[in-house]
Amino acid sequence: MLPLIEMIARFLPHTVRRMLGVTDAAHPTLPTYCLIDQPGQLAPLLEAIERADEVTLDTEADNMYHYKVRVCLLQFLVGQEVYLVDVLSPVVLSRLWPLLAGKHLVMHGSDFDLRLLHDLCGFRAKSLFDTVLAAQLLGKPRVGLASLISDNFKVQLDKDGQRANWSKRPLTKKLLDYAALDVWYLPALRELLKRELVRAGRLGWMEQQCRAQIDAGSEGFAPPEENDWRIGKSERLRGAALGVLHAVWHWREDQARRLDTPPFKVCSNDLLLRIAHGAETGGSIEAILAEVQLGKRHERLIGSLAAAVKAGLARDPKTLPRRPGRDPNHQPLTQAELALLDRIKEDRDRIATKLAIEPTLIANRSQLSQIARAPRNVAEVLLPWQTGLLNETPSIKNASK
Repeated sequence: MLPLIEMIARFLPHTVRRMLGVTDAAHPTLPTYCLIDQPGQLAPLLEAIERADEVTLDTEADNMYHYKVRVCLLQFLVGQEVYLVDVLSPVVLSRLWPLLAGKHLVMHGSDFDLRLLHDLCGFRAKSLFDTVLAAQLLGKPRVGLASLISDNFKVQLDKDGQRANWSKRPLTKKLLDYAALDVWYLPALRELLKRELVRAGRLGWMEQQCRAQIDAGSEGFAPPEENDWRIGKSERLRGAALGVLHAVWHWREDQARRLDTPPFKVCSNDLLLRIAHGAETGGSIEAILAEVQLGKRHERLIGSLAAAVKAGLARDPKTLPRRPGRDPNHQPLTQAELALLDRIKEDRDRIATKLAIEPTLIANRSQLSQIARAPRNVAEVLLPWQTGLLNETPSIKNASK
């Protein structure tokens, strides 16, 4: 039976329920927060971080709206206080990063955030608890933040902020509320997941996964390469089609940069490949572009696209950037290695089923291929917990003799 205050609160307005400290699935209690968007406002956050042993952190970026991704907002929960830092404001953050680098972080889905912060200022985390990694190691069927909050606290978080333009100013109260809730529940969620990891004997696995996540995040995002235009199944293209794909891919990059929008909002990879395939049949520029539609920008962009197709058709494919040399790890497997790969995969899948986790958490396809080439080198490919699981399987034991 519900406590009396909750029974009464069901019939009261939402604002009154919040004053009583009562929440429900449709209306989570919103934490108070401090918005830092002016010089001189950062000191309370710095002092709080300096006193704390751990900090809960999240970021919001504008990768859905601009050509070059930027950090737009930082969300911190330090103790019981939420701070929202407008990174696009005049606030100087140089004192923040060394303080933060000395603290244990609680995050959700940290891979993108850590790479983003590394590229922003060279940031590297000291230690980490990522609730996504914990949920995956526990075999949770849903690992998104909203799902985990709903499953554990019976609170429904608004997902609209995931699609918001975080670079637009001023930030609305609705978006700031969303941002605050992104960190508010994480410490409590961490405690629940940590207890489950301890019971399952997987806390050590979690620590290894988090260290690997920090290492990966400290590499930042991969820099542009001259062969980035080789998208999808472009290896099947020949002759003029390759020249056209190279030309229209760079056309899309130029337009996206000029318009300050993500390339996919200019046109899709599928459209670029369809144009290239059209060139492979020897059709005219008009025939190649006959069914191309570029949305609301069509009239402004179709002329420059036609010019790119023309340039691609005229280019000698031999002058295109050469493919990089083959990595020895990507040479085709021999028949014996393929057979071993299948046996290792069967053993991996059997273990994953027993543990009720995704098989790729133990080893993905690329890692399995590396192991099939050199079974004795499992520990060089996998983390210790993954190595321990696979080293005891018949496929690895027999192959290592």
